[in-house]
Amino acid sequence: MSNIYDHNLGRNQANFQPLTPLTFLERAAAVFPENIAVIHGNAQINYRQFYSRCRQLASALTAQGVRRGDTVSVMLANTPAMLEAHYAVPMCGAVLHSMNTRLDARVIAMQLDHAECKVLITDLAFSDTIRDALKRCSVKPLTIDYDDPEFSQPGKPLSEFDYEELLSQGDPDFTWLMPNDEWDAISVNYTSGTTGDPKGVVYHHRGASLLVQSSIITTSLAKHSVYLWTLPMFHCNGWCFPWAMVAVSGTQVCLREVRADAIWAALKQHQVTLLCGAPVVMSTMLATDPSERPELPDIVDFFTAAAPPPEKVLANMRDAGFNVTHLYGLTEVYGPAVVNDWHEQWDQLPGPEQATLKARQGVRYHALENLDVLDPKTMIPVPRDGETLGEVMFRGNVVMKGYLKNKEANEESFSGGWFHSGDLAVIHPDGYIQLKDRSKDIIISGGENISSIEIEEVLYKYSDVVTAAVVAMPDEKWGETPCAFVELDPSSQASEADIKDWCRNYLAGFKVPRHFVFEVIPKTSTGKVQKFTLRQRAKDMTNAS
Repeated sequence: MSNIYDHNLGRNQANFQPLTPLTFLERAAAVFPENIAVIHGNAQINYRQFYSRCRQLASALTAQGVRRGDTVSVMLANTPAMLEAHYAVPMCGAVLHSMNTRLDARVIAMQLDHAECKVLITDLAFSDTIRDALKRCSVKPLTIDYDDPEFSQPGKPLSEFDYEELLSQGDPDFTWLMPNDEWDAISVNYTSGTTGDPKGVVYHHRGASLLVQSSIITTSLAKHSVYLWTLPMFHCNGWCFPWAMVAVSGTQVCLREVRADAIWAALKQHQVTLLCGAPVVMSTMLATDPSERPELPDIVDFFTAAAPPPEKVLANMRDAGFNVTHLYGLTEVYGPAVVNDWHEQWDQLPGPEQATLKARQGVRYHALENLDVLDPKTMIPVPRDGETLGEVMFRGNVVMKGYLKNKEANEESFSGGWFHSGDLAVIHPDGYIQLKDRSKDIIISGGENISSIEIEEVLYKYSDVVTAAVVAMPDEKWGETPCAFVELDPSSQASEADIKDWCRNYLAGFKVPRHFVFEVIPKTSTGKVQKFTLRQRAKDMTNAS
């Protein structure tokens, strides 16, 4: 039934515009044109220049035939070109597809085909891999080479199009496109490198805009903050920080390689206020002798996801001048959407108790309407007792549009009106969730998601392998690493080196198991591998070493 507020109060251009993070750049360039937006090596780009360059790139892409709904793929490190792509590509109505720079040619080709790539912008550092991928894929995208001046050994160009030359041909006053609808796609990010069921997670402008604003609240991001890029921008669009930092007119310091010396130098030189990354980034930083670390003038915020950092790492980071906050999320929710919101009174607890609390994933971001742990069969919330297992489920505006061209997966993941994460957890009396297992057997190593199934499929291709099972092994540096349990044919003469070389032929380097155990693999009465037993074995081996 209608009421008085339903009459003559409709939407129009004056009172309703689609939400998008693109407008943040327009505002920053208008209000703080001389503020430094991007730093890369000795180069500094202010907001007036950054906005102009993004419009030039959008203009140049449009001149090359890019239209609304087209896919522009990028294979770029943490460079200014990657930041520019986050604005320029959607500014011409297209969808940004940023690829993991560590992927092999086979997986890259699969993604390019599945996303129907029209234009590919690629760093010359990856030209050999991309050249191989382009031979394998069906699509024939226009390829644009980016020559990063901070990289001393670039590969051979793949095309006649140079990034800077093409950009210079664009119009710095280009009238860029707002989305027709805030539900329009802004980017697509792939969750795994498996070939059987590619998962292209599609983000929309509304979700990106809301996640940005929620991240600003969650991280207490101040105006003119300085962000150091130790997190790969290809991860969930850099957790949306390429847009969030512009919303606060902040400075983004690009870091092509995550090296301890480069991190510490940037922290001091640019007075960095925050950075993000997996626990391996912290381990890398702490490997530097304390006497060689510069003294930081203020506490620096460090936001980490993936496996919870060990108590020792947390203590050492605190002593080094960092405030570490644990986040949790998935590609399907724009990156982190859950935060371990810290209570001040917890600072008075002993170290081990603080570490226990910091290991919890936490509570929802403001832009996430619902977060709960439910029984996946009954869809009823589990008791808040910190003991009863259930599946973590999300509901809200920062949940993906869905998986690209994958109706079956969408129906399954959205069944019951919730997004099913596949992660198993408990929920404590105070509402904080804590992961206990991953039903999809995903291994998170250095912030990278590795499918145990993908590795097992490669192992099973080796003729002498009878049974293979891959589980996560705790690792102080990487958080987790793949551990492969392999049962060989009794007559086999294969060595560990043979099996490892076999894996290297089919897997990206970071997916190759670091540990192999050759033995009879325990199974249930129905013949299923007892992975819970193997996970405990891997954990025990870590503790014993």
